[in-house]
Amino acid sequence: MEKNTSLFRKKTVDQIMSDAQSGSDGLHKILGVRDLVSLGIAAIVGAGIFSTIGLASFNGGPAVSLLFVFTAIACVFTALSYAQFASTVPVSGSAYTYAYVAFGELFAWIIGWALILEYAVSNMVVAISWSKYFVNMLRGFGITIPGFLTIDPGSAAEAFEKLQKSGLTSLTTTEQYAAAAYQAAPRFGDIPIILDLPAGIITALVTALVYIGIRESRTASNLMVILKVGVVLLVIFAGAFYVKPENWTPFAPNGVKGVLSGVAAVFFAFIGFDSISTTAEECKDPQRDMPKAMIYCLLICTVLYVLITLVLTGMVNYKELNVNDPLAFVFESVGLDFMAGLISVSSVIAITSALLVYQLGQPRIWMTMSRDGLLWKKFATIHPKYKTPSFATIITGLVVGIPALFFKMDFFVDLTSVGTFFAFILVCGGVLYLDHTGISERSKFRVPYVNGKFLVGAGFIAAVIGLTMYGDSVTAEWRALTFYEILEHKLLTIIFWFTWLTLSVMSFKYNFSILPVMGVLTNLYLMTELGASNWGIFVIWLVIGLVIYFSYGYRKSKLAG
Repeated sequence: MEKNTSLFRKKTVDQIMSDAQSGSDGLHKILGVRDLVSLGIAAIVGAGIFSTIGLASFNGGPAVSLLFVFTAIACVFTALSYAQFASTVPVSGSAYTYAYVAFGELFAWIIGWALILEYAVSNMVVAISWSKYFVNMLRGFGITIPGFLTIDPGSAAEAFEKLQKSGLTSLTTTEQYAAAAYQAAPRFGDIPIILDLPAGIITALVTALVYIGIRESRTASNLMVILKVGVVLLVIFAGAFYVKPENWTPFAPNGVKGVLSGVAAVFFAFIGFDSISTTAEECKDPQRDMPKAMIYCLLICTVLYVLITLVLTGMVNYKELNVNDPLAFVFESVGLDFMAGLISVSSVIAITSALLVYQLGQPRIWMTMSRDGLLWKKFATIHPKYKTPSFATIITGLVVGIPALFFKMDFFVDLTSVGTFFAFILVCGGVLYLDHTGISERSKFRVPYVNGKFLVGAGFIAAVIGLTMYGDSVTAEWRALTFYEILEHKLLTIIFWFTWLTLSVMSFKYNFSILPVMGVLTNLYLMTELGASNWGIFVIWLVIGLVIYFSYGYRKSKLAG
């Protein structure tokens, strides 16, 4: 057989389906539409609705409800593209597999490596977030865990150092707690023993559940979703009686800029619908059920998010919502402490279900990459009794659990979004490739076709004219920057405009459908809102991945011949 040395060697749909059938004989095919919707809601209605929704409301006022609608529309373009790929290539690799078909092996590896970062880092953040809610919940019941077992060493050391320099009065309540934990911690020599034990324990328990089987994971997920959606509905209906319409005035106190400042937080609240596609090989009928499940998830979650935002900003003034637990806070503020207690318990359950779905997704991506020869064969091992990717599941538990014990993860929230946006853009672009090459003819679900021949270019021209006529503050900001500052802070914005121009020309030439094009552009625009430092870490992660690919995956790939 002749060797294929191309970095962009592609797998055909038939090849992928054949590999999946030979490698996934051991997986249980038990998931239906209801189970997939449940898994999607489990991933989406997690830490976002119980925490980041408060900060977004504080910045944007009641108008942040419109931001949820805008972000949902942006996600719909992506979800439709995912749905088309899922109906064409119903295997467990998610965006990694889709990129293999559309763009070739190098892009597939980059996406797979980015997804590993997305799932692992987001689960570290979710595990640490779970720990904070769990410790607060226990405190509400009069149970106190020693502080040195509930915090990361870095935060404790920083707080103690600040205490030594500036005194107790300079510390916030959280910093006082951290400094006290540092002082009370037992020592191993001169080293204080400090770790976030609840974060490590919940990761171990969820990993064990995922290891035991998809059926057990599905049952647990369904139960948790029923409970937390019930609580969210209770918050909406109970809170409606305490809404004061005057709190909705002014509707957008900080203008459009204030509303858009919550883009990253609000988008983070929607991340998760793509994790449904990682369970494709455990679905009864993935080509029919996955497209339905993705759209149902987005519709249900958008309605819940919009209603709960309106209730929150109606119950109290938006200026009071800059808190970590906004749902519990608004009920405490109107004297309904029992509701606040109920919400603190349900938030622990909600975040557990999000952790479960991400721990379910990551091993299945590793399994698929291993099956293609790009990762060590061991990652594709299916447990003979439990019928799950056993080795990959254990490694996922270690990769998430150990950092969750010891590291401060606040910084990595945006980093999660970097990998996600990257994957979303390639999936939307991949649909354009499927349409252009005729592979879409095999798709059981297709993104509705709206000819963008003139529309994409017309939108670009309109945007440029609008910027010229009404963008004085934007042009003034650019003029104030040096060349190097533009490269550092505005490079993505330049790429956004260049991409829009390129897509305008290509849409005119090839009659591209406008919906996938909108998916590419909206995700790329949202990427421009993320900090440059996150991109630095992402590039380092990418370089590490490329070293692994060229030293192992490129040579061992099944397509190498």
